[in-house]
Amino acid sequence: MPSAAGPVAVASAGSAAKAAPSPAVGISPELYPSEDDLPYEEEILREPFKLKGWWRYLVARAAAPFAKRAVIYERALKALPGSYKLWHAYLRERLDHARPHPIDHPAYSSLNNTFERALATMHKMPRVWVLYLTSLLDQRLLTRSRRAFDRALRALPVTQHDRIWPLYLRLASLPACPVETSLRVFRRYLQFDPSHAEDFINFLISANRWQEAADRLASVLNDDGFRSVKGKTRHQLWLELCEILTKHADEVAGLKVDAILRGGIRKFTDEVGKLWTSLADYYVRRGLFEKARDVFEEGVSSVVTVKEFSVVFEAYTQFEQSMLAAKLEAAEEEGAEDEDERGGRKNGMDKLSKKFLEDFWLNDEDDTDLRMARFERLLDRRPELLSSVLLRQNPHNVEEWHSNMYRRVKLFEKDPARQVATYVEAVKTVDPMKAVGKPHTLWVAFAKMYEKHNRLDSAEDIFKRATQVNYKAVDHLASIWCEWAEMELRHNNFDKAIDLMRQATAEPSVEVKRRAAAEGNEPVQMKVHKSLKLWSFYVDLEESLGTLDSTRAVYERILDLRIATPQIILNYAYLLEEHKYFEDAFKVYERGVKIFKYPHVKAIWVTYLTKFVQRYKRSKLERARELFHEAVQQAPPDEKKPLYLQWAKLEEDYGLAKRAMNVYDEAVRAVPNSEKMAMYEIYIARAAELFGVPRTRQIYEQAIESGLPDRDVLTMCMKFAELERSLGEIDRSRAIYVHASNYADPKNSDFWKKWNDFEIQHGNEDTFREMLRIKRTVAASRSQTHFILPEYLMQRDQRLNLDEAVDTLKRAGVPEDEMAALERQLASGPTTAPPAAQNTAPASANRMMNFVSAGVEAQAESSRQQAGNNEDIELPDESDDEEPDVQIAEKSVPAAVFGELGKRAAESQEGSSGAQENEQLGALERIKRRRQ
Repeated sequence: MPSAAGPVAVASAGSAAKAAPSPAVGISPELYPSEDDLPYEEEILREPFKLKGWWRYLVARAAAPFAKRAVIYERALKALPGSYKLWHAYLRERLDHARPHPIDHPAYSSLNNTFERALATMHKMPRVWVLYLTSLLDQRLLTRSRRAFDRALRALPVTQHDRIWPLYLRLASLPACPVETSLRVFRRYLQFDPSHAEDFINFLISANRWQEAADRLASVLNDDGFRSVKGKTRHQLWLELCEILTKHADEVAGLKVDAILRGGIRKFTDEVGKLWTSLADYYVRRGLFEKARDVFEEGVSSVVTVKEFSVVFEAYTQFEQSMLAAKLEAAEEEGAEDEDERGGRKNGMDKLSKKFLEDFWLNDEDDTDLRMARFERLLDRRPELLSSVLLRQNPHNVEEWHSNMYRRVKLFEKDPARQVATYVEAVKTVDPMKAVGKPHTLWVAFAKMYEKHNRLDSAEDIFKRATQVNYKAVDHLASIWCEWAEMELRHNNFDKAIDLMRQATAEPSVEVKRRAAAEGNEPVQMKVHKSLKLWSFYVDLEESLGTLDSTRAVYERILDLRIATPQIILNYAYLLEEHKYFEDAFKVYERGVKIFKYPHVKAIWVTYLTKFVQRYKRSKLERARELFHEAVQQAPPDEKKPLYLQWAKLEEDYGLAKRAMNVYDEAVRAVPNSEKMAMYEIYIARAAELFGVPRTRQIYEQAIESGLPDRDVLTMCMKFAELERSLGEIDRSRAIYVHASNYADPKNSDFWKKWNDFEIQHGNEDTFREMLRIKRTVAASRSQTHFILPEYLMQRDQRLNLDEAVDTLKRAGVPEDEMAALERQLASGPTTAPPAAQNTAPASANRMMNFVSAGVEAQAESSRQQAGNNEDIELPDESDDEEPDVQIAEKSVPAAVFGELGKRAAESQEGSSGAQENEQLGALERIKRRRQ
């Protein structure tokens, strides 16, 4: 290696090249400075302790061979031994120079020596240590590396140790590193950073150090503040510990394996199947098979999910199967040995005799049948065990208990004791306050099981205990009493059933109430005497088995407790009516209508009024009217219609027709708008039947003006117009149609068609024209846009209307000559036109529809056609004073005009004597006769 200072000596900058000394022996001339290096050499000679000159020199010779650059680095570091920049650059270049060579090359030796010289001054620089330690690891110099790591940890402050420890752990993980060295490294590292205990545990597992791995895992799990840096849950750590303890049970000592695993089972209740199997596997590996079987039994009887049960049960069956297979295999080997010995003097009889002589079967080593029976028994128990798991998921689910008991009862069909044990477990487990469903049904099913086996005394004991349970709802306790009484009825113990109901409905004493109030928690037994279910069952029993007085006493007690329903009221009244206590029944109805409000009282009112009318008819008419008045006053508007109809029927059958009309009139004002139309139709129909059709006019007028919806008003107007037309009042009918047009929609073709048909049958030109005008007016008023039409468009519309009228007359059957005359008349227009204009009108001119001309006009038209266009037509003189002889035809008045009262009057007149027909009768006499 060249000297650090170099052999160069110059006299001056101008004579440096001429006075260059001869190279020393053994040093390559390329290492000496050249002429290009003279400026840099002069600079470093002037200022040898400045890094800038040396660094400029190194940058300028970046392309020079490494040997020459090494000489420059050595010279610079001799002048500046504390320069981190120079040392770091020099070490990096040495690393790059040595990396292509094998690790046994001398370049690595020079590199390590350079690192050692650098650390003499750079021992506080972690970067230099990292480069050095990485190089040593790559060279696989384990001892030198371990010592270098120790020196680095001692030299650097603790805050920078985190840059060294990853490399140190890498050294400890090398396969060539002794295990003891690695263990010491990891233990030192855990003192620096305890959170990486998982890395140490993984190393221990890979090194087969099971004892220390289990100890470390146990300490980690006991540390509540431990957080896994690898994201593992505590349950995963527990599983790892279980796996170590179970698979290496002989190599791990000093730990309470059973306590550790059971602690995990208690802590991780959601995934305990693997923990149970691990605990059982631990005992299996230790040869404690009976203990393992106990663990499996405990596991299948304590897991709460089907998934965990499947895991434990599958492991349990595999255990039993393996035990059976091992025994069978051992038996086969023993049989083979016996075959080998059978050639000698021993045989099977000797072995059998030995078995009998030595404690009989107790010394029998062949327990294959026992193991087979265990295995089959385990498979048979699976449905029972699975149902128990479902119950443990929700022990207070009543429906699940019922399904479980149904399955178990079928399983234990030949074992009543097991069935009883199942019911006992159910009633003991389910808490009535937490139950999901009806817990009393469990007690009922328990009692019915005894009843099925004809054990009535035991069933009664079960019911008696069930009545003492504090249920969440009163209805549950009431159901127990009812089921108990029904059981007595099924076995014809009628008196006992009534006694049970009497006992159940008895009100607790004052002392008992005071004691319950002092305790603060009032049980359902204090409220069951007000249970409607109990009283309904009790009153049914009394009606079927008791007397009238006892039944009435029960009904009165229900009314006094104010727990009656409308159906109870009706049942009580029906009972009294059956025994001819009509006034008492009506009193019950009265109490019912005072207790209840609408809509519950509706059935009571309807039944009360119906029964009262059927009973008394016209004998107590005023009282009936008062009842109806009170009923309609209490009823809401939507419930008044049937009451008013029933009231009006009463007046029609037993009262006065005028009062019936008053009831109808009051009804149409009281019912809601949605029912007014139907009520008016009934009103009109009854008025027409009782007083004749003319009486309905004022009802129609009242309905039209009552504020009905437009659609109903239009319907009412159409019916009113049809009525007037049937009575011959054409003008009144037309006026109604005109009024109804205010409510008609132009799109309502039904209304306009009826009016159109009406005008065709009863109208003339003016009325039909007026109808068309009203129709256009309504259409214009209903439209959103109004137009001012020119005169020619209006004339065109008129012609279109005339064409429409002609078509309508043709369909109506009007003769062609009359239609032609009407066309000519309408084509001339209402104003007087010149003859020429009239003559030039086409023969098919438009005309107003629905107008039929008289015969004289038709003749005049025909005479004008014969005379020609240029001749005047002479009309005959007619005197205004002369009137044609008109014969008025008499028509009988329809019977509907007089109504039912008119029919009654006619019948009374026909039945009277001939002498009284000519006699004028007074109003009082007529009323008397009518009543007779």
